Amino acid sequence: MSSSTQFPPLKGDASLLLAYQLHSKRVLLIGGGPVAASRLTHALEADALVTLLCPSSGLCPELLYRLSDPWCKSRITYHDRPWLGTEDLDLDGGADMVLSATDDPGVSKSVCVAARSRRVPVNVADVPEECDFHFGSTIRDGPLQVLVSTGGRGPKVANLIRRRLERALPEKCGMAIDRVGELRRRLRARAPGREEGKKRMHWMVGICEAWELEDLAELEEGDIEVLLRDGWEKGKVLSPKDLGKVGKGKEKVDNGLNWRREGIAGLLGAVVGAAVVGLAVFVRSSR
Repeated sequence: MSSSTQFPPLKGDASLLLAYQLHSKRVLLIGGGPVAASRLTHALEADALVTLLCPSSGLCPELLYRLSDPWCKSRITYHDRPWLGTEDLDLDGGADMVLSATDDPGVSKSVCVAARSRRVPVNVADVPEECDFHFGSTIRDGPLQVLVSTGGRGPKVANLIRRRLERALPEKCGMAIDRVGELRRRLRARAPGREEGKKRMHWMVGICEAWELEDLAELEEGDIEVLLRDGWEKGKVLSPKDLGKVGKGKEKVDNGLNWRREGIAGLLGAVVGAAVVGLAVFVRSSR
């Protein structure tokens, strides 16, 4: 087999898709409208700490609500004033990420130049050339996050594709991932040795292939113990039938997407194995 057929060809002009971990990192957000509110939501759900710059007269209803909510308020440092310049990057200990969501082109340009001078990743809403990363259209179901991006070219198209994907996803995906995550955690506690890593991975893949998503979502504490005691300990992969359960799952074809067991294993392996409770962003380095 030649190298040209063994390895797929590479195509440039793509973004790097990351599950970017913002936990306790500082995000500087400039703006007070609906777009700023959306950016704030993404950052807070990723457990970031947010410094918000905007005169109080420019705050939209959602931002006013977030600033009054105890949980959100505990993670937001609000400055009732506009952007003043590069020195604002040092507010509250310094910014790890900068988000500009203002309708003033001069302010947006100033924010971008300042952030890039400090090599801090920056996103300027609706100005792709001033963005080091783009926000996409997202689906979230607990630990499951799916992001669709057009690289800033067509946000509405990304939204339409996201809606189709959302309708096609099986029910209870998030719950299934939670239960598989618990099974994986308890398996590691039972067999913590690094030398057993490949064996653990092989067994978990077998479980994901033997169980439908809907059945995994219904796993109870007792079921997990049986899977470990009578399955893992004896070198077996038990099926729902082995546990006396009537499988609820079935193969589905919806909008051209066939959610078969092979796809379930890949989906769960990727999501659970990476712990992707974070802010997914497309990062394009401009430096």
